[in-house]
Amino acid sequence: MTVKIKEFDTANYLDSDEMIVEYLKVAAEDKNLEVFLAALGDVARAKGMTEVAKRTGFGWESLFKALRPGSQPQYQTISSVLRAIGVKITFTKENA
Repeated sequence: MTVKIKEFDTANYLDSDEMIVEYLKVAAEDKNLEVFLAALGDVARAKGMTEVAKRTGFGWESLFKALRPGSQPQYQTISSVLRAIGVKITFTKENA
């Protein structure tokens, strides 16, 4: 008997706007920018990378490359993706 092990993909579990917002909030709190970029890529895949690319005006491949590990996307790219997925960045004062 052969057992197939399916690779875990976070994007499959981001099935509500509330889940997506919480996921991005937690990722943004990490000091490692790679964590946030990976989360943003997960959300883009959950929403449909092709649709997100259309909304941003970037090509699908360009967007995929911009959100892959090790990339260094410009702020404009991140901002465009956030708008395309319907998420807005807000700032609050941190309690020290």
